[in-house]
Amino acid sequence: MTDTSCAEILREYGPFAGAGHIHGISFDGSHVWAATGAQLLAIEPEGGSVARTLAAACDAGTAFDGSHLWQITESRIDKIDPHSGEVLASIPAPGHGGDSGLAWAEGSLWVGQYRERKIHRIDPATGAILRTIESDRFVTGVTWVDGELWHGTWEGEESDLRRIDPQSGAVRERLAMPPGMGVSGLESDGADTFYCGGGPSGKVRAVKRPVRAGR
Repeated sequence: MTDTSCAEILREYGPFAGAGHIHGISFDGSHVWAATGAQLLAIEPEGGSVARTLAAACDAGTAFDGSHLWQITESRIDKIDPHSGEVLASIPAPGHGGDSGLAWAEGSLWVGQYRERKIHRIDPATGAILRTIESDRFVTGVTWVDGELWHGTWEGEESDLRRIDPQSGAVRERLAMPPGMGVSGLESDGADTFYCGGGPSGKVRAVKRPVRAGR
């Protein structure tokens, strides 16, 4: 059974100067990182101002492993020094250019494949696929929080956040986004907030994570 509710939008940030599209989203504990195609923006989560930028090729998902940023661009995933912007290493992306979301959890990268409706767990050293989870919708952003796997969807005019069973891929919970609000990138702050990229709107949105019994 799937619990369905409407997403509660807490805040909106942007659009930002020179950033016409938001792709990947991540959070380093202090700043929300947004991939805009040619640069990564570090956004203050309270006021929404841009604290700094990094020049980087960044046309899809973004992740933070506690020390480094990981960024999908074209058919590869770059490991980036968040201070200098230097690319330290690169691995092949499993979708060979059809990749979308990116998350870091349990020592691995988790990569969404948009049209293939899949999420792959991959080895961050080699890019080798360790296992695959099937979804029933196009996969945009991906995030883990408290052992829960969530991903964004965006098909036509409909977009939502979905909590899925990490073994079977079955949908356990669904947050429907308001009309006209799509989800490109997705990240959790590790607590009660999701950060969602808004694609061509150029915006980032903070969405309330639902409170359930036992959490």
